[in-house]
Amino acid sequence: MVDEGTRKTLSSIPLLQTKAGPRDKDLWVQRLKEEYQALIKYVQNNKSSDSDWFRLESNKEGTKWFGKCWYVHNLLKYEFDVEFDIPVTYPATAPEIALPELDGKTAKMYRGGKICLTDHFKPLWSRNVPKFGIAHAMALGLAPWLAVEIPDLIEKGVVAYKEKGETSS
Repeated sequence: MVDEGTRKTLSSIPLLQTKAGPRDKDLWVQRLKEEYQALIKYVQNNKSSDSDWFRLESNKEGTKWFGKCWYVHNLLKYEFDVEFDIPVTYPATAPEIALPELDGKTAKMYRGGKICLTDHFKPLWSRNVPKFGIAHAMALGLAPWLAVEIPDLIEKGVVAYKEKGETSS
């Protein structure tokens, strides 16, 4: 069901141990440490395999995440803002990743630019609570979504390449 590349990527992301969400005070701090360790490892692996594709940071509490993600198509780099909040029921509930500037441009998206992960990712997430974290959501949620949707949006002319320094209209 999972291709070899995905299996390799997944096996290189550390699994998390602490089952805690933002309301769990001290345990949440431990969970955040694990989240950052997994994200750092995933980004390092991506860089070493020349497949670096996102940057993330969070607010002080670790409840709001934001950054950039990009997709290279025909040697052009398409860059998008990415953001999500950690649900209060996390890690039982996966974060809803949003690309706000693509809001309304594809059917595989909810209001606010939240990408559709219902059919494929959410069942996988629920089977792997609390082992999956933000790095897993990026690898198994956003990465495949970008790989399918962005080329399609480019071909349809919905997403256009912007030179560095250009802003969206």
